[in-house]
Amino acid sequence: MLSSKRRPPCAALSLILLALCGAMPAHARCADDDAKPAATAESPAAPPVEPRLVLQGLVRESLARSQAVGATRLLAEAATLDVEEARALQSLRAGLNLELGPAAMQSGSVTTRSPMLARSSLNVSKLLYDGGRSDRLIDWRGQLAEAARLGHLTQQEQVALNTVALALERSRYRQQVQVYGQYVRKMGCLAEALETIVRADRGRASELVQARKSMQQAEIAQAQAQSAARQVEVRLRRLVGDGLPGIDGLSSVLLAVPELPIIEAEVARSSEIAQLAAQAAAMGQYAAAVEAGGRPQVSWSFGGAKTIGNSSGGVDQRSGSLSVGVSVNIPLLDPGIAPSAEAARKRAQAAVLQREEALETRRYKVRETHEQTLAAFDRAGRVSAVLRDSEQVRASTLQQWQQLGRRSLFDVMSAEADHYNLRVAYINALFDGQQMNALLLSLGRGVSEWLR
Repeated sequence: MLSSKRRPPCAALSLILLALCGAMPAHARCADDDAKPAATAESPAAPPVEPRLVLQGLVRESLARSQAVGATRLLAEAATLDVEEARALQSLRAGLNLELGPAAMQSGSVTTRSPMLARSSLNVSKLLYDGGRSDRLIDWRGQLAEAARLGHLTQQEQVALNTVALALERSRYRQQVQVYGQYVRKMGCLAEALETIVRADRGRASELVQARKSMQQAEIAQAQAQSAARQVEVRLRRLVGDGLPGIDGLSSVLLAVPELPIIEAEVARSSEIAQLAAQAAAMGQYAAAVEAGGRPQVSWSFGGAKTIGNSSGGVDQRSGSLSVGVSVNIPLLDPGIAPSAEAARKRAQAAVLQREEALETRRYKVRETHEQTLAAFDRAGRVSAVLRDSEQVRASTLQQWQQLGRRSLFDVMSAEADHYNLRVAYINALFDGQQMNALLLSLGRGVSEWLR
């Protein structure tokens, strides 16, 4: 039996119609919300800068501030000075020796004492031949210097890759914040419309509660994205300082995926592999230098000495000498040279194998990363296609819900949640692809080279 207080169906329908008419302005205000990007503190007032120039500026700042890059640069400069030291072994060498003080000399049974004796000597020498040992030492130091230079480039590339990856990650979360902000506003508009409806029909209060719940969940997701963005910015500021540029355009800066054969060909020329090759070559030169240490050494020398003093009897003592000639040193027995040379050769062979292992690992890493990059961009394209259909579904669902309950509120909120989740999934797939693309470039010619 119907209650006497229950409204007739026609009256209830009229009230809902009036409430929906009153709610229509709220729907109109947020109908095009997705087309308006959320304003953020990071949005620049000036015209946007070309995204590659933004990354160039960030990488330049990070390289200038990096202490690790500065350390490898100093190590490379020190290795260059080591080469000069090795070359100096073949140069002319001269030394002056001065002595002053009392002296005593005995010749047979006669002892001569001098209260003050001055003695000076000069020696000049130059290496003529050492079996190639000094040349091999120069080559060894030269290869070490080249390895240090390439290590400096490798460190620069690592810093550049980290900077680009963090810049992309920051852009990812900032765009997520914008999407979740639009979702919050959309749910706010829906809740505002439901407030008008509930004033006419208290039986739909549960729908208002559900809309507010969805808005709060969207606010939680937005807060999480904001926190993640701030965390990334902390790490990025450590590299580049406090002056962070805007994020405009970074979602499309690394979309072109290089061909796999091109990247595989560039792997062998990467600074990291070249550094390992230089280290292997240095070990080979060192082994040759150790082996040459058992060969004869020939050098010429020129020397002169002058002595002036007074004996205890008051007699002046003056003497001098002069010598010039060639000296030959022939090693006859040195049991340690053979095992030392063999150990150096084995280390050189090990360095060659390490280089080959690193090259093979890097090539397979390139293939894996290339596939991951293509898969990420393919996923982004597929999500984009689904997103277009989702836009039509959410618009139709909202319209049907507005038309006197042909769809429930839960259908509307499900369509909205699905749409915004797809937008976030598209952002994630797009930036996953770009970050993998940056890693792919780093495995080849390098991100720094690509930026130039």
